[in-house]
Amino acid sequence: MPEACTLVDLLERAASFPEAGLRLLDRHEREVWLPWSEVEERARRVAGGLQKIGVVKGDRVALVYPTCAGFFEAFFGILLAGAVPVPLYPPVRFGRLGDYIRRTAAMLRAVDASLVLADSRVQRFLGEAIEAAAPALGCFDLGSVPDGETMRVEVSAADLAMVQFSSGTTVDPKPVALSHRAVIAQTVRLNAFWPDDNGCAHSGVSWLPLYHDMGLIGCVFPALERPAVLTLIPPELFVARPAVWLRTISRFGATVSPAPNFAYGLCVEKVRDEEMEGVDLSSWRVALNGAEPVAPGVLRSFQRRFARWGFPAEALTPVYGLSEASLAVTFSEIDRPFSSRSFVRDELADRNRAVEAPSGVEIVSLGRPLDGFELRIVNDDRQDLPPGRVGRVWARGPSLMDGYLGMEEATAEVFRDGWLDTGDLGFTIGGELFLTGRAKDVLILRGRNHSPVEVEHALDRVEGVRTGCGAAASYLEEGAETEKLVVLVEVRYDVGAAHFPRIATSAEGAVRAATGLNPDFVEVLLPGTLPRTSSGKIRRQEALRQWRAGELRPPGPVNPLRIAAAMVRSTLAALRQRKDRERA
Repeated sequence: MPEACTLVDLLERAASFPEAGLRLLDRHEREVWLPWSEVEERARRVAGGLQKIGVVKGDRVALVYPTCAGFFEAFFGILLAGAVPVPLYPPVRFGRLGDYIRRTAAMLRAVDASLVLADSRVQRFLGEAIEAAAPALGCFDLGSVPDGETMRVEVSAADLAMVQFSSGTTVDPKPVALSHRAVIAQTVRLNAFWPDDNGCAHSGVSWLPLYHDMGLIGCVFPALERPAVLTLIPPELFVARPAVWLRTISRFGATVSPAPNFAYGLCVEKVRDEEMEGVDLSSWRVALNGAEPVAPGVLRSFQRRFARWGFPAEALTPVYGLSEASLAVTFSEIDRPFSSRSFVRDELADRNRAVEAPSGVEIVSLGRPLDGFELRIVNDDRQDLPPGRVGRVWARGPSLMDGYLGMEEATAEVFRDGWLDTGDLGFTIGGELFLTGRAKDVLILRGRNHSPVEVEHALDRVEGVRTGCGAAASYLEEGAETEKLVVLVEVRYDVGAAHFPRIATSAEGAVRAATGLNPDFVEVLLPGTLPRTSSGKIRRQEALRQWRAGELRPPGPVNPLRIAAAMVRSTLAALRQRKDRERA
């Protein structure tokens, strides 16, 4: 077959494979089959309608959808019209709806979106964001887009394929501009990395959100390029009932399924034996673990917990990547148990040296660079460091972004002669990457550098604490000589306020035992209090800022009256925005 140059090429090629496509599960685990040929047919009608509305080549069109067929109609319809899709996340935390509206409006302005396509249910809450951003063509659901037929608008491999936002863990999310060339380079390398299928077609299962790079670029695009079958689970269904993920892998004999570290911990914590009746996980050959720090204890717990249902220990595959590289940069070796090493804590903290020891800080290897990628570890003077020395991680490869859309200064800050400064800290040993944290999140205590991840992993061992729901940060008060260590930790939903003092004491002891650090403040929080990115990562610096300002509060109560009031405000805002466009 000829080599595909664009995502539209991939779609047209996949449409000729009737056995390949998407299997969408609803909250009752019922399936709807959506072959790629049907995606293409629907997308062509959408593209024609978009052109009637006024969309032209190069326009940025935002799409706000849950996991559903409409996302794919909109995404590929935008591409077929010659425009650039910008996937944004739908409102998922109604207790934080005000924050969602502000952030969505900011993202729409950042990409200068000319149009917003949204699921009809989501659209009910977007009015205020649309009014604030004022896209020239307004907001439509697919049912309001006029019918149309279109001839494909030709684009090149160098043209933008999509804009995805960075996670925004340390700063506000930035619009990452990805060309067709970059996205396809990433997709081809992902598919090349899967193990030999021995004549059996690979199939995937994913509950990851479609606006997230791991969900879209890491799951959907490889299934499109192969072409193969991908089963999609609504993210909210996984969070409520994580056993659905494992049952779906067993049900369809899936071979590949990725997730962040917290998902594996959630399965260990919440999946009951009776939910696993009849489950066989032996087909699962690649269980990628990325998008957030990888905890070795969580990996081992998952291996032990689900071995009795056939889960292969060697399937767990830690990886490293970031949205600015499209997705993945390094992969651990397939069909080999994950590896980790322990390092002397004081050497890491005082001298930025990775000195191995039988006991110490355990860090998981994230593997070697994918084909075509290179890594450098550099110091603050941008000089290369030898193996075993901690520094900033720089990456170079075929799927790097063009830059941050419309942000030349921010782009120049992260690119150095073709190398991307990832903002992460780490070191290499034997060509394998080990991360120690984000540069902007490092805990600086009495002149020594410490990783917040080690502190946060210690919190997971405290009874009553939500797994993966802790944050550690440090700050220096004006006039003070030493920094303060703040530990913020959320409790489980079934834990009452009477247990907060005990949890605070236990958390302080757990941190001291694991790291030797003494927290100056331990704050026990209600579930959902910590600010998060769209992909669920905790924003440590924002959490610290809110805590210091006395603004760190749990989300507001969600009830039918509050939701109805939000819908009314949204509707009125949408009407005002429509009138403004008509006058213009």
